[in-house]
Amino acid sequence: MEFVADLHLHSKYSRAVSQNMVLPIMAKWAQKKGLGIISSSDWTHPLWLREMKAELEEASEGLYKLKGQSSPLFLLSTEIASIYTEAGKLRRIHNLLFSPNIETAEKINKKLLGLGCNLSSDGRPIIGLSSRHLLELVLEIDERIMLIPCHIWTPHFGMYGSASGFDSLNQAFGELDKYIYGIETGLSSDPAMNWQVEELDNRSILSFSDAHSPAKMGREATVFTIQNSKSKSQNYNSKLKISYDDIAAAIKRDPEGKFKIGYTIEFYPEEGKYHFSGHRNCKIVRGPNDTKTDGNICPVCKRRLTEGVLHRVQQLAKKSMSDVVQEKISPSGIKWHVARSKNHPPFVKLVPFLEVIAEAMESTTASIKVKTKFDELCAQLGTEIEILLRIPIEKISQAAGAKIAEGVAKVRNGNIAIDPGYDGEYGKVKIWNPEKDPSADSGHGKIEEPKTDQIGLQF
Repeated sequence: MEFVADLHLHSKYSRAVSQNMVLPIMAKWAQKKGLGIISSSDWTHPLWLREMKAELEEASEGLYKLKGQSSPLFLLSTEIASIYTEAGKLRRIHNLLFSPNIETAEKINKKLLGLGCNLSSDGRPIIGLSSRHLLELVLEIDERIMLIPCHIWTPHFGMYGSASGFDSLNQAFGELDKYIYGIETGLSSDPAMNWQVEELDNRSILSFSDAHSPAKMGREATVFTIQNSKSKSQNYNSKLKISYDDIAAAIKRDPEGKFKIGYTIEFYPEEGKYHFSGHRNCKIVRGPNDTKTDGNICPVCKRRLTEGVLHRVQQLAKKSMSDVVQEKISPSGIKWHVARSKNHPPFVKLVPFLEVIAEAMESTTASIKVKTKFDELCAQLGTEIEILLRIPIEKISQAAGAKIAEGVAKVRNGNIAIDPGYDGEYGKVKIWNPEKDPSADSGHGKIEEPKTDQIGLQF
């Protein structure tokens, strides 16, 4: 049994977010995507919290559901932006807070308001508290609260970010760093990149979508599975329930917990907006090797380039990529990325199904015909995650045609190429006729010959 979770979303009350990010529509898309647990998001905003209290009811301890529905489940998480000066440097750090219940969320809001924080202007509020002060504040309210540094490598707003971040968790959180049980990769990094950093060896590497619109939900997700179980049932309505404490125990890597993190579903990090260094307006893009050779100054405007996530990871890494990861092909043709240390769960990298359809149809993801085809295929075949990971290619071909089926197969085995994203510009996926080996920029090396599924995952 497994629960696919996307625990970093935003509501319509956050800036630059679709007005369709409301609970009923989010729930509908979660079912279409194959998400069993999603974030109720933005609970610091008073109007959104009022909507949550009116529309949700507790389904199990610390998890909620829409009234009259059984799935998906909602966990209370919210993103908070801390902007402050420390050690003579401006810090702009974004953190996720997980609250065990609505009552605790209200206590946090009351405390923040008492400190003069404006919670009404944005669903992702900006506060003047340091990350350490924020963590100290919430732990005093309830030690069950979890703080997860989110999109941890993003140059401007990540804890490790090159522009305003830190070089270690201890620098950011001091002696409270022992309460940081996990970090969020962000779209521009994958778990293997994070496995290179020693202080993350015994912390959970989490992936969520940070979606600002329903269609983006689930592009990254973390999958919770039963500890020491071989059951592969996808029945989210099973009598076996999952609670907030179960999720917290899994993130804390508690060996006595009921659930564990089984694997994560990843965006290709090259497709993220900050994977490479560069200047978008000057159309200058550089990978780490180019930066070593040509430096980090833009040849057009003579200003410092926005440093990419891959470059920043290499600055802090204590291990090489080849030392931490190996790639294996499962019997169903899926490339899995497995930790050599066996200290972390595996992950799979996928391209959103909407993008596969769009390229197959030689159109865009905004096209009505592409959106219609996506809805038709999800209704006919199953959820997006099932189509990308589990539905036999032959069955996809019968329903969708050979071109789309071929695209899914190429995504599964990593036979694609991506022009890496940089300085706020998303990378561009090329599923057909790739011009180069996609492993060249990722540093992940060549894949091994197909073999039996050594990670125990059968799809």
